[in-house]
Amino acid sequence: MNTQWLAGFPVFRLISLVIAIVLIVSFIPHSESQSIMPEAAAQSPEDAAAVFKVPAGAVKPAESAASFARISSSKQSSVTPASQPQSKPKEANKVIYLTFDDGPSKWTDDVLAILKKADVPATFFVLGEQAKRFPEIISRINEAGHAIGNHTYNHKYDELYASFGVFWSQIKETEEVLRNITGKRTPLVRAPGGTYGHFDTAYFQLLEQGGYKVFDWNLDSGDSKRKGVPASEIIQNATPAKPGDSVTLLMHDGAGHEETVKALPKIIDYYKSLGYEFRAITPEVLPVQFAVSPKMKNSKRPQPSSGWIQAHIVPNAELFGPGEPLYVEAGGLETKLAAGEYELRDGQFRVPLRAVMERLGAEVSWNGLEKSAIATWGDTRIIVSSADDTIVVEAPGESEKRFTASLEWRNGLLWLPLRTLLEVTGHDIMSVTANTEERRVRAS
Repeated sequence: MNTQWLAGFPVFRLISLVIAIVLIVSFIPHSESQSIMPEAAAQSPEDAAAVFKVPAGAVKPAESAASFARISSSKQSSVTPASQPQSKPKEANKVIYLTFDDGPSKWTDDVLAILKKADVPATFFVLGEQAKRFPEIISRINEAGHAIGNHTYNHKYDELYASFGVFWSQIKETEEVLRNITGKRTPLVRAPGGTYGHFDTAYFQLLEQGGYKVFDWNLDSGDSKRKGVPASEIIQNATPAKPGDSVTLLMHDGAGHEETVKALPKIIDYYKSLGYEFRAITPEVLPVQFAVSPKMKNSKRPQPSSGWIQAHIVPNAELFGPGEPLYVEAGGLETKLAAGEYELRDGQFRVPLRAVMERLGAEVSWNGLEKSAIATWGDTRIIVSSADDTIVVEAPGESEKRFTASLEWRNGLLWLPLRTLLEVTGHDIMSVTANTEERRVRAS
């Protein structure tokens, strides 16, 4: 019997040990038992899919990332510490573009003073004839950092909307007036009276193809609805309860708009109180544009020919595109032509006569009927005629010299080879250089 008990003792000890292990394991918390799982098994793709899978259509696409984040974080903690900052949804930016048409006038300086005091920018769509009359105001607008746009030359509807060619010529004329004052061209355009009822599809397309950006408005201050609109009415029109996130506000700084000047401070204060950011219009801004009216869709207005488009519209876009400037040195003076103000054709630089001669100190007068120009440079008189492609040079004490040249009348400008222009005026080309930053022609 003693022998049997001794023989069974190892079995008894083994059974007791197994029972003890089972009891110990049964009292271990479930979370701890997970912690001893092999890491590779816990991170397997199948496990992840089983935990985070969401039924199709249960979550909208825009909510998927946020939902996934909430599910993930809930596995770690269901309580957010009180000290943890709570993120707030970001409000949409609200922007207002203050725009002024028909200036400059005697009221423009008052507008500039108000804008300066309020420290806000604006955009001035100016008339060419007014800019020519008040160049010093244009300079002040430019120096103050405001944007300048093109509002045609004379604002006369019967001329501007009779044909696109007239509209184009007024844009180009005003552009040249502004360039002579500021040294810059503006691609920003606003049609007098707005585009609705005035523009057909061709107007929009050709201006865009020519490098311009056309801007209408989505809020009218009503300061030009009739003569003498009072400031109180202008303020009421310009400050609706819900203006929208992006406002392009139409106002006027032309003659007879002193009430707009009175209304402007309260208009600015209103939008500041609503948290709007004030900006000047740039070419990168998505423009507000009116739809083409049914009347204009069926317009029988004459359209430009393909030849006219190729000669005027297509090259014009280069004025606002990237490229190297051309520097011309002659007679001890230097001038700069921006990319688009000259062209390189058949190995020759071609330039507009007036731009080059005036920048080199000459005086240029035009005879539009004969398509000829007279440039006076010092004591030398240069007569350029595109009718017969001739250049006549008259200088004191010298006989008249006559040259044949390749002349071209385009965009209201007379173009010719730069070499021809320099040589007939007695400036021989000494060197021509070019690199990635500039092109340069040096003449005697």
